[in-house]
Amino acid sequence: MHDIDAEQFEALVVAELDLLPDDMIDGLDNVVFVVEDRPEDGSLDLLGLYDGVALTERGQYGFGEMPDRIVLYREPLLELVEDIDELKDQIHVTLVHEIAHFYGIDDARLHELGWG
Repeated sequence: MHDIDAEQFEALVVAELDLLPDDMIDGLDNVVFVVEDRPEDGSLDLLGLYDGVALTERGQYGFGEMPDRIVLYREPLLELVEDIDELKDQIHVTLVHEIAHFYGIDDARLHELGWG
């Protein structure tokens, strides 16, 4: 699956975001989605990252606050899958997982729900 370049990968992420339920997306305030090749440590172990303060742990955002970020790592995701359908599925699962962190759902609860 290494023949998917960054632009194609980003298009897949946007397409999967469009498929997510409105009630999941509508609550995302001041959040940006970012695609990076791999985590800063260079590993292939991390598929995505929520970088911010969970909704359940913060007060009101003020004007000028930096947005939270949801990062998907292209190279680890490509390493994990064998075809485009698996890639789409894994992007979907990773998006749901990281968005859940925005809403304050931790890894233990995600595993219980089958999203871990």
